Amino acid sequence: MSLQVTPLNNVGVEMSGFDICDPITPELSRELNDLWNEHAILLFRNQDITPERQIEFSRTFGSLALHPLKATRSEANPELFVLENGGPNDRFQTAHYKGETVVGRLDWHMDLHYTGRPNRGALLRAIELPSSDGLTGFGDLAKAYDALDDETKALLEKIELAYAFCMQRRHMRYVDLEGYEPGEFSPKKPSDMNFPDFPDVAYPGAYAHPISGRKILGVVEQFLDRVIKPHDAGLCNDEAIELLERLVAHTKKPEFTYFHEWKQGDMVLWDNWRAMHCTTGTAPGVRRLINRTTIEGDVTLGRVI
Repeated sequence: MSLQVTPLNNVGVEMSGFDICDPITPELSRELNDLWNEHAILLFRNQDITPERQIEFSRTFGSLALHPLKATRSEANPELFVLENGGPNDRFQTAHYKGETVVGRLDWHMDLHYTGRPNRGALLRAIELPSSDGLTGFGDLAKAYDALDDETKALLEKIELAYAFCMQRRHMRYVDLEGYEPGEFSPKKPSDMNFPDFPDVAYPGAYAHPISGRKILGVVEQFLDRVIKPHDAGLCNDEAIELLERLVAHTKKPEFTYFHEWKQGDMVLWDNWRAMHCTTGTAPGVRRLINRTTIEGDVTLGRVI
């Protein structure tokens, strides 16, 4: 088997010359992991596989984590996390954006970031797709860091950022709220969705990737709350807020992001220690089904405040 690597738009790569149904040799496993650590986002196309094979392939990249909510797991394959639009839970995921009703839109985030111990990564496989919308965006925070000026990089070494978990999007300080209205059944507090009430966590302004050592910008818009002790870094509160506004806008620049338009047989693997992701959502009543497997994180990158 000979792997071919083709750059995607801006970040990540598409893999070809690869059939997931073929045996994964130790040599191929090392090559795939090296490519994952180098590029953060890997796209595999035309992969016609069973859920069991997706689970087996995902273990190439580490131990798998079960989703904490049993309702989202596949009964036959509990390692699968089923992402569904067009089902009974749509009412909890419905909101309005500039007059448009959307199901399942999510801002840029990193999974389990609010715990201080994010997942290592995840693999998505398209099962049932809408005719339009339903894109998944990926953003490379290593490339975003590399593009910063030296003065900002030096400042990031001096600060910690606090993230505050909350259920109401309108309470998130650094997401774009222009034209946003919550849906009638949007959850008001974590217990509405059987979530725990997570305490605030802190992350360095920039941190080293645990495997590659590359510097990662520690800024993600979802749950971002404040700079901790900004005065210790020579910043007044106004300057700290403006810094976070500037960095959030920086992470979303086109040169650091890729939006995947799903086709049948697509699989995307991303590095959750380095890449943020988002979803554009779908219109109400539209079916979209994605099977997800999650690679467990074994490193604590943040701290509970």
